[in-house]
Amino acid sequence: MAWRQLLLACCLSAAVLLTNVEQKIFMQESDASNFLKRRGKRSPKSQDEVNAENRQKLRANELRREYYEEQRNEFENFVEEQNDEQEERSREAIEQWRQWHYDGLHPSYLYNRHHI
Repeated sequence: MAWRQLLLACCLSAAVLLTNVEQKIFMQESDASNFLKRRGKRSPKSQDEVNAENRQKLRANELRREYYEEQRNEFENFVEEQNDEQEERSREAIEQWRQWHYDGLHPSYLYNRHHI
């Protein structure tokens, strides 16, 4: 007899829980019928659809802009490093040429520099 009462209590509590959960999970019939309706190609978009598309476009533009800005910064850094290396190599070559061709009669170019 006790197991019948226990079973009945469990069934009643499950039914009460299901009715509460059902109200939270499922939507109203009017909303459900409109949810799956397809909009015709010529019918105007709802404001929600327009807003969602605009948000997607803005996000895509922002990502594209960030990507190209990052690429440009990397390329500028690369070019700057290349120019610095080339300048260093040419300065060393000029220094070596001046040391090789110095005849000892005139003061070297280092002493002729005008200090500001």
